Amino acid sequence: MCGRYAIRRDPAALAEEFDAADRIGDTFGPDYNITPTATVPIVVERRAGSEVERTLRPVRWGLVPTWAGDATSGPPMVNARAESLTVKPAYAESAAHRRCLMPATGWYEWKPGERAKQPYLCTRRDGRSLAMAAVFSAWWAPGFAGEPLVTCAVVTTEAVGDLAEIHHRMPLVLGEHRWKDWLDPQRTEVTDLLSVDGGALDALELRPVSSRVNSTRNNHPDLLERVDPAMCPVAAVQSALFES
Repeated sequence: MCGRYAIRRDPAALAEEFDAADRIGDTFGPDYNITPTATVPIVVERRAGSEVERTLRPVRWGLVPTWAGDATSGPPMVNARAESLTVKPAYAESAAHRRCLMPATGWYEWKPGERAKQPYLCTRRDGRSLAMAAVFSAWWAPGFAGEPLVTCAVVTTEAVGDLAEIHHRMPLVLGEHRWKDWLDPQRTEVTDLLSVDGGALDALELRPVSSRVNSTRNNHPDLLERVDPAMCPVAAVQSALFES
């Protein structure tokens, strides 16, 4: 699953990395502890006249289906299971027509331990951003003709390899060779794109990080740094005392 993640690059750097036009500007900066309902950058492709344009745009994390009566009922839909993506009413239309990538430095998961859960960052070994497959939706309030609320959800799949030892679900990470097909606005059938990308996973590492990431009030680059897991349970207690 993906319930917390980090982006250390600014929009201009992300746009260059994903070969996209920056449509965010100064409205988003590095965020080391992103939580559901936050504004996040996505990469999309849309036809502009006779050309297809790839852009980086800001949306809200937590998908609101186009047919929803309101945008606030129920918990935010931050994850969409790959196994039911194309048939579940909340996601099927987006899977066919509104797919995107969610750039990330990495996502956080917590591994149960004897004394405390150990947080890990799943990130690329080479320091580049990874691309989580995602879908988005544009929602208009009933009777409202202004700008829609655009929201997104990460596509998740069964965890494999070392990742399965941390959590049974993981984001569907796509290597660069699969970006074009996933983003293609003319493609409506994507079942064959929902398989785990072994090459993309080979580029990842699991990095134990500080228990300070447990608190959403902490948001700084140090959260991405590797720590000694043996020290984390003590750090968790100290962090709780410091923040109480």
